[in-house]
Amino acid sequence: MKYISTRGNAPELSFAEAMLTGLARDGGLYLPKKIPTLSHDEIAALAGLPYEDIAFRVMKPFVGESFTDEEFKGIIARAYAGFRHAARAPLVQLAPNHYLLELFHGPTLAFKDFAMQLIGQLFQFELERRKERVTIVGATSGDTGSAAIEAFRGLDNVDVFILYPEGRTSDIQRKQMTTPDDSNVHALALDGDFDDCQARLKDMFNDFEFRDGVKLAGVNSINWARVLAQVVYYFSAATALGAPARKVSFTVPTGNFGDIFAGFIAKQMGLPIDKLVIATNQNDILHRTLTTGSYTKEGVKPSISPSMDIQVSSNFERALFYAYERDGEAVAKLMEDLQDGSFKISQGALEMLRDTFASGRASEEETSATITAEFTSSGETLCPHTAVGVKVANEHLSDVPMITLATAHPAKFPDAVVAATGAYPDLPPHMADAMQREERICKVPNQLALLQTLIKDRIASR
Repeated sequence: MKYISTRGNAPELSFAEAMLTGLARDGGLYLPKKIPTLSHDEIAALAGLPYEDIAFRVMKPFVGESFTDEEFKGIIARAYAGFRHAARAPLVQLAPNHYLLELFHGPTLAFKDFAMQLIGQLFQFELERRKERVTIVGATSGDTGSAAIEAFRGLDNVDVFILYPEGRTSDIQRKQMTTPDDSNVHALALDGDFDDCQARLKDMFNDFEFRDGVKLAGVNSINWARVLAQVVYYFSAATALGAPARKVSFTVPTGNFGDIFAGFIAKQMGLPIDKLVIATNQNDILHRTLTTGSYTKEGVKPSISPSMDIQVSSNFERALFYAYERDGEAVAKLMEDLQDGSFKISQGALEMLRDTFASGRASEEETSATITAEFTSSGETLCPHTAVGVKVANEHLSDVPMITLATAHPAKFPDAVVAATGAYPDLPPHMADAMQREERICKVPNQLALLQTLIKDRIASR
């Protein structure tokens, strides 16, 4: 199994090499040269299996020879051992033909744990085998950072630096990043928004002297292994509702496009998905793009669903690669145009995207109203991101079962939940004291050179 860049001008890599590299040296994102498929019988055989067994069968074709079967099974087992639900990703019925896929039973109460716990184990295993050490730098709008820190804290072969936008995460998201005291993890509060954090991360990868000097690696959803891990729960959920004998649909609250792109990969593998619905908050660039055909940044407006406060959706580049029939030069030109704030999608590519994805948006008022309505009608307490998904999903219901991804535990966003329901969502027992833990806060300017100096100094002091 080989991996290629969306911009067509980087070396082909193995799975392990692509995982450790993160961003391709031409600025593109890695994808499998060919997407493996599962037969009808192979998909049917997944029904009722433990989550770890489904994960192995779905992901192993992408791993190739990078890990033996036994090595990969052990990595998967260690990755999900800390989840606090036996099903890992249980389904809960909201209404006739509408289900929630609960993805918040991992260590940091967000869907990012499914990918990050796995990638932490993958990195540790591969780096120990190679006798190497890397520096991971990540950008987060809230959940990726805490999941990365939890996955990599205390590991011998990795130093982790997470950039998060100061004042633009929930209190519990910030606490999860700033309270671990392990010497190899560092949370950096950047003066800017998430797009600034993501831009500085890409700047570091594109500075090859710095990149090679600190052995830079990435765990944002630019890393293919992150996307691959998320493909698994599409299969587990769909087969639980009768796939492949019947189709299912998914609605995904998303800002950076990685989670719904995993659904696209699942569909390409043979999973009978009817609709893939993009749900956006008031920062609705993905919905606007599918509606107008123009990807135009309009600035980020802080919301009650902060993990979706994004205007540069990195993983959309992967969808564009397929929409433009794997033309790396065309994708590179679009990304170059985006440096000036926008690009226009060709008619043929736009038709492919519209045939593949539906979309919708939820305003702040609609998000809050959905939390209220669901609390009243079904008794379910939704986090604001999940509420965005439910609101949009309700606009796309049909006779095909709809699964909305519940991306975070409501207790991660208590202010929004209390305002909508009047009830305070309690944290699970293992995190009950999170708000009382002592923080290590490091505020940093939005300046590449200063960030690079800080990172090099902290690595040297270890």
